[in-house]
Amino acid sequence: MDVVTTHTNADFDCLGAMAAALRLYPEALLSFPGSQEKGVRDFIERHPDYLPRFTRAKDIDLDSITRLVIVDCQQASRIGRFAEIISRPGLEIHIYDHHPVTDESIIPAGGEISTRGSASSLLADRLMDISAVLTPEEATLLMLGIHEDTGRLLFPSATPQDYSAAAWLLGQGARLPVVNEALTPELSKAQMALFKALLSTLKSTSINGLTVSIAYASSDSFVNDIASLAHLMRDMENMDALFVAVAMQDNVHIVARSNIPEIDASEVVKSFNGGGHSTAASGVVHGKTLETVLEELDGLLRRIIRFETTAGSVMTSPVKSMPDTVNINGARDFLTRYNCNSMPVMSGRQMVGVISRKTVEKALHHSLGASPVTDFMHTEFMSATVETRLSAIQSYMVTGNRRFVPVFEGDLLVGAVTRTDLMRHIYGAGSRSSGALYDLDSLKVPTRIHSVAGLIEKRLSTRTVEMLHRLGETGDSLGLPVYVVGGFVRDLLLDIDNLDIDITVEGDGIFFAEHFAVTYGGRVRSHRKFATAVLVLPDGGKVDIASTRLEYYESPGVLPTIERASLRDDLYRRDFTVNTLALCINSDRFGQLTDHFGGQQDIHERVVRVLHNLSFVEDPTRVFRAIRFEQRLGFRIAAHTENLIRSAVRMDLPGKLGGERLQSELLQIMSEKEPLGAIKRMYSLSLLPFIHPSLKMVSSTERVLKETGDVMAWFRLLYLEDRCEPWQVYLLSLCDALKAEEFHAVCFRLALPGSIAVRLARQRHLVFKTLTAVRRQIKSHDNIPNSQIYMWFRNFDLEILLYLAARASNENVRRFVSLYLTKLRNVSTILGGDDLLALGFKPGPLFGRIKERLLYARLDGKVNTEDDEKRFVTAFSG
Repeated sequence: MDVVTTHTNADFDCLGAMAAALRLYPEALLSFPGSQEKGVRDFIERHPDYLPRFTRAKDIDLDSITRLVIVDCQQASRIGRFAEIISRPGLEIHIYDHHPVTDESIIPAGGEISTRGSASSLLADRLMDISAVLTPEEATLLMLGIHEDTGRLLFPSATPQDYSAAAWLLGQGARLPVVNEALTPELSKAQMALFKALLSTLKSTSINGLTVSIAYASSDSFVNDIASLAHLMRDMENMDALFVAVAMQDNVHIVARSNIPEIDASEVVKSFNGGGHSTAASGVVHGKTLETVLEELDGLLRRIIRFETTAGSVMTSPVKSMPDTVNINGARDFLTRYNCNSMPVMSGRQMVGVISRKTVEKALHHSLGASPVTDFMHTEFMSATVETRLSAIQSYMVTGNRRFVPVFEGDLLVGAVTRTDLMRHIYGAGSRSSGALYDLDSLKVPTRIHSVAGLIEKRLSTRTVEMLHRLGETGDSLGLPVYVVGGFVRDLLLDIDNLDIDITVEGDGIFFAEHFAVTYGGRVRSHRKFATAVLVLPDGGKVDIASTRLEYYESPGVLPTIERASLRDDLYRRDFTVNTLALCINSDRFGQLTDHFGGQQDIHERVVRVLHNLSFVEDPTRVFRAIRFEQRLGFRIAAHTENLIRSAVRMDLPGKLGGERLQSELLQIMSEKEPLGAIKRMYSLSLLPFIHPSLKMVSSTERVLKETGDVMAWFRLLYLEDRCEPWQVYLLSLCDALKAEEFHAVCFRLALPGSIAVRLARQRHLVFKTLTAVRRQIKSHDNIPNSQIYMWFRNFDLEILLYLAARASNENVRRFVSLYLTKLRNVSTILGGDDLLALGFKPGPLFGRIKERLLYARLDGKVNTEDDEKRFVTAFSG
């Protein structure tokens, strides 16, 4: 039995070549070894009458195949299950392919392998040789194959034979309108989103007069036909070679296109389990990250193309600077604030010198902190342009012992090459090198930009989606990029409800909020010091809006100082990687997700990780936040992040927090649905002593906390309308073993409002006394009257009563509390004060005792009607 097959992910050249091979092997079965490109599938669906009969590969008995005909492919790794029989003795293999022979090529017994633009062209020549007469449908399939693989006969790989074959097929009735329709399909939403993401990362580099371009992206779902996107990109840009890498479903797909003989696309892609020819090739990499593939691609291209790196490809931009009006003390502050070893000194827009940390430290050693920075800055410095060769900068730095070279466009300072940039390039070429052919911003962690518009529509309410569109349209009208950031985006990916929308605007956030309020209604509360605003909507809803900003801390534990910055800088100031995701809501990029710092990966791995080693030094509240997110989300704190927490504890950084900031973090932890895990985590990380030195997780305290969790769960099931502050219940439980004066100290440390602190302390003391009385009564009496239960609990606030139930750890006590909350506290007498006056009772001590006794009688079921109550009070007075 003869079988004609091709490579997996078959394209139009495969389809045309298979149709032609059927004319040469008329008894053969045609079988795709796997999937087809989306364009081919769409064509098959629209034009089923064009196709010969195909047989599914899994329906073919491999043992019955005596001759295997392979078209447009020579590698066993690309023909699916048919590879199982390649080495079988007696199997005859014919190959028709236009790709060059490689070490992995199957050795055929027949067929033809020759260099030309397409396999369809090669087989068309065979049909011409036998004077075959084709149907218009067959001719069209062959023409599709030629036009696709030769770029409509415009690629450099097109040969005279391709033109000749196309002319013959046109004479055979090939339908060019059908070819045009099939090769110019409309992009799906997923393809369009991926295309935009690729354009956003596209970087073109001129190397010895050749333009080499790399674009990359990630997609959480499979997107078909990346090759067509590569075609579109190449057509839009003037590039000699394009390499597209897309991470999808644990694989990285690579598409390569080359218009120049100096770069052989197939030679490059061969290193990534791919194949093709010199002008077009593709491959799929398994088991490697996008970052790794990009690094390997970068290194491979560097070996293939020798080029001189320029300053523009490695420089840091924009550059932080200091004015020439500061003194040495001020220069030290600037260098520390921005973590720089050298910094340009500016007089207006003109650079007048460079000051280094080493110079500043020596000046301070000599008590020259008050001297102007201009007295000690370097005034002779190399002025580079973006085209300055890196070798020249390297020579200047080494021979002159310099750390910093400014880069100018005209008189404008546009960047700088630092010693760190140079070292990273020299020792990191092809491995996180700042001279990489792909974008600098994504070397350490590839910036993932892909659309989650589908998730937005699926997981968010119509009202929320409409609000996001309105916010994005406001940004459109002002020419401002607008993003949703933080926990809202994180929880969207985790499919967790979160109605707290945080908006970041690359521009003036307050002006944006005011413009939105004018257009759609609402009012704005602005905080100009922090460049933030709260947008209060007409329905009472709130949206937090901020300008993209950079924060720096004058000292540990204090609130930050704010400066305007880029989106990347704004995200970098945040606490954890999982909170650094930015969701664009402008109309043209709605739903596009940007991930600069690997937040999606950490969400996938369920890890809480800080962005840098000084994170807890700058803001010790993040220690408590890390625990809260870990416990709430079911994540784990990364090992290095946990080490940094322990270092912060040893440095006593949480102790530097003001009471209100510490209170805020603890209240959020204790307001979680199940805070016990977080409290135990605080204990394991030695954080409880920062609340009070005597606070420990002894067995009795842990028992009360566990009982508190059970009591709170039980209370929620009562569905009462009472407002409850769970944090007060858990705080009392956490401090259960403390003495009265120690509990007062806790309230003072947390800066609790005086009224709350006094109430908690006073009622906490009553809890101990009441529980003693309750336990005594339970032991000595089988039946406790309702009036007694009422008297025990009537002076307690709800939170204290729940703490009492947890501390008692007794089912009878919990039953009493439930009875009190659900029934007894709402019982009232029919007779009121006026009724008692009408019955002749005069106000006074007896009057109050009568009302109290009457209530107790009703609680105990001794009176039920108004007449019962009248008889009771009459008898009581008598």
